[in-house]
Amino acid sequence: MKFKLINPPNENYSAMEQVFINRGLTPKEIQHYLHLSDDDINDPIVFGEDLLYNAAAALRDAIENCQTTCMIVDCDCDGYTSSAIMMNYIYDLDPDYATKHVCCFMHEGKQHGLSDCFAQICQRNPGLVIIPDAGSNDVTFLKQFEEMGVKVIILDHHEVEEQDFWRTEKHEGLFLINSQSPQYPNKELSGAGVVWQFCRYLDKVWGYNYADWYLDLVALGLDGDMMSLKSPETRWLIFKGLVPDNIHNPFIYEMWQKNKFKLGDFPTAWGATFYIVPLVNAITRSGTMEEKSLIFQSMLKFKALEEVPSTKRGHKAGETETIVAQAVRTCTNVKNRQTRAEDAGIELVTHLIEENHMMDHKVLLFLLEPNQIKAEIRGLVANKLMARYQRPCCMLTRVDKDGLISYQGSARGCDAVGITEFKDICASTGVVDYTIGHQGAFGLGITAGKNDENEGEVFGENIYQFLEKTDEILKDMPNEPIYYVDYLWRPADVDPQAILDIANMDKYWGKDMQPALVAIKGLQITKSQLTMMASNTMKITLPNGVAMIKFRTPDEEYDKLYSENGYVEVNVVAECNANEWMGNVSPQLMIKDMEIVGGCAYVF
Repeated sequence: MKFKLINPPNENYSAMEQVFINRGLTPKEIQHYLHLSDDDINDPIVFGEDLLYNAAAALRDAIENCQTTCMIVDCDCDGYTSSAIMMNYIYDLDPDYATKHVCCFMHEGKQHGLSDCFAQICQRNPGLVIIPDAGSNDVTFLKQFEEMGVKVIILDHHEVEEQDFWRTEKHEGLFLINSQSPQYPNKELSGAGVVWQFCRYLDKVWGYNYADWYLDLVALGLDGDMMSLKSPETRWLIFKGLVPDNIHNPFIYEMWQKNKFKLGDFPTAWGATFYIVPLVNAITRSGTMEEKSLIFQSMLKFKALEEVPSTKRGHKAGETETIVAQAVRTCTNVKNRQTRAEDAGIELVTHLIEENHMMDHKVLLFLLEPNQIKAEIRGLVANKLMARYQRPCCMLTRVDKDGLISYQGSARGCDAVGITEFKDICASTGVVDYTIGHQGAFGLGITAGKNDENEGEVFGENIYQFLEKTDEILKDMPNEPIYYVDYLWRPADVDPQAILDIANMDKYWGKDMQPALVAIKGLQITKSQLTMMASNTMKITLPNGVAMIKFRTPDEEYDKLYSENGYVEVNVVAECNANEWMGNVSPQLMIKDMEIVGGCAYVF
């Protein structure tokens, strides 16, 4: 186990200030960060007034002329919330139009954008297509819509790879509103935020006040796409959207109520990351089309409370329940189903690591046969293997197209060992076909060679070069995780007040604002300090009375720490917690990792 102090603590800073300094904020920025407000929200007009005006006119024309509008519900939490904001807003504008003339299309698998919806959309003969959280790089399909006279509003946040298409031609019917555009200052605004900003503009020019009703969906979308909380605008929108009085969406409200013992009375970004977002993503990856539709409808205020036939176990004939109640239960069931599929996938490929000596390389590169692991869970399996082996992971599947063999799939970086820009690293090798997505989680393709009837399958050098070049680029990558800690204490120096102060920072945790860690070095545990409580909860009491807790501790681990006549010396990494009991609040440390470094047995 390795740990490293981020910065030596400054006695002039409070524990909260020290943590923020360690996250890269300056003292001046900290004061601003602690007092964010609506002034930190950008005016949507910075996207460009002409662009917004023309996009608004396209929507207005579609509604006034009763044209069919087709909207894509992109395949992740940000995609669902983005489309739900837009659909709910159109319902606010004109309920009759929204229910009769707007068609929503969902992906069967883990696709994005127009890739598998284009033909279906064309069959509807739309006047307008709206693409939230995707579409910026679907140039082939956009050109065809342009030729057909179909107007397209893109409300996206992904990097625009097809810059030449947008720069060199004038597209009167295509409206690209993207937070990655040079004029928008916050690059950490996901699709849900971009849609909301468009709706804010519509409010402003049309004299409505609808957009802010959907701040809870904005917060969930930003959280689901792991946007950086170091951005003041993003941080404020998530905080504001999760204020209990602002949780209006039926799905989010019911998920909060169901998980209230985990999310508490005041949901946080970190809480939503663990207890709401994964269930939505499970549906988008592993749900049936019926289940996907159910969850999306539960986010629509005009559909969520409709009564439908009950699917509860043991329900009686004729019993009904609301769409949102069924959706919340379905999310849990699908998440459990997906977890079983993940575990099976991990078991299937883990043996390849040893057989193929994959740990000899800095990147775990899995080259799979079709259907070995379903496309919709490849990324999840890659995530778990990355976490288990602490190195970047590429989970690619063989594709044979006209005799040309390539491997395509999901890639994941590894923040724990400092690999935060793995997408750029893969692209820099010069041997990959594409890298599409975010730095730490993206799609990857590599051409392997040809499949000749006479010679059989012949591989080129790309696969080997990819491994060789990433080995060289990542040669200094550590082979085990490093815990970056905010405080490094000797047992006698543990600060109870600092623990309480840090424990009260839970509302600030999120992407790039990871929960604070502390390390205790050289702790000598005697049997009087060690207790095994109910449910295998281990308690270690520090010399100053502060308790360290670890849940679900195996008996073997407890036995290793127990010394009848001496002590066992350990290093510990822990998170700070405030324990409330009978109205009293006391500092507590939740053990994250621990290693035995020595010991002594007294002889009498």
